[in-house]
Amino acid sequence: MSGLPAPSYTVLGAGGFVGRRLAASLRAAGHRVYTPARGDAGLFERPLGRLVYCAGLTADYAARPFDTVQAHVGLLARVLQEASFEHIVYLSSTRLYDSLGEHGGAPVTEDAALLLDPRQGRHLYDLSKALGENLCLNASAGRGAVARLSCVYDWTAGAPGFLSEWLQRAGREKDLCIDSASGIVRDYIHLDDVIAALAAMAARRSAGIVNVASGEQVSNAELAEVFQRHGWSVRLARDSARERRAPCSVSRLAQLGVAARPVRAVLDACLGTEVLHAPD
Repeated sequence: MSGLPAPSYTVLGAGGFVGRRLAASLRAAGHRVYTPARGDAGLFERPLGRLVYCAGLTADYAARPFDTVQAHVGLLARVLQEASFEHIVYLSSTRLYDSLGEHGGAPVTEDAALLLDPRQGRHLYDLSKALGENLCLNASAGRGAVARLSCVYDWTAGAPGFLSEWLQRAGREKDLCIDSASGIVRDYIHLDDVIAALAAMAARRSAGIVNVASGEQVSNAELAEVFQRHGWSVRLARDSARERRAPCSVSRLAQLGVAARPVRAVLDACLGTEVLHAPD
């Protein structure tokens, strides 16, 4: 092993949206943080401390299927086999619940059985994440946990995702035409709340799967109402019935002392201040 001082944390995928903010937050809290670049041999030559596995593809998974599988499964398998770590948190997604289709009723728990179809190209992402989860939970000698993230958003420049892009546009223009349907619903969680959840999972060496989500499904029409209340004009390209999707259970997240803020409350605070200011 390398003679370098052991880090408190390693963030794999620290160049990405979540990993970059997580590494900065951990350093601000006084921790030693190792952020290996892609191909860094040090990943297998030094102690890693508590490892948060943020590497992965989201938006372009369909165009890069082999890179997706390598990031979600291949590199993870090698880390579990060869690297020296105290504990690992693997980032997955509540998109795995999309396979359950539209439904109402009780919140979806982390123990829900998934329905994945290898014939569906869309399920490449889900299948690779599910396999990564399986490896992390069953091949880490009891030192692994899975964080299933819902739709993460932020308003900083370059933040990816539907609501993030909406917010960045709102900082430039007052009249918005959103190319989406009014009835589409999602569970949104702000990036800062995700960072709090991941830090808590790593610090407490959590086990099992945790939904990192707000626990509330909010429609595009409901989001538009918040923007309109603060002076933006919002037009959704298509009208549709509101989707019927059960919320994610967030009881395990609450046990970690983390409660994600409701998206409409965060938007109210953001749009009502100078955080976003489009010219009139």
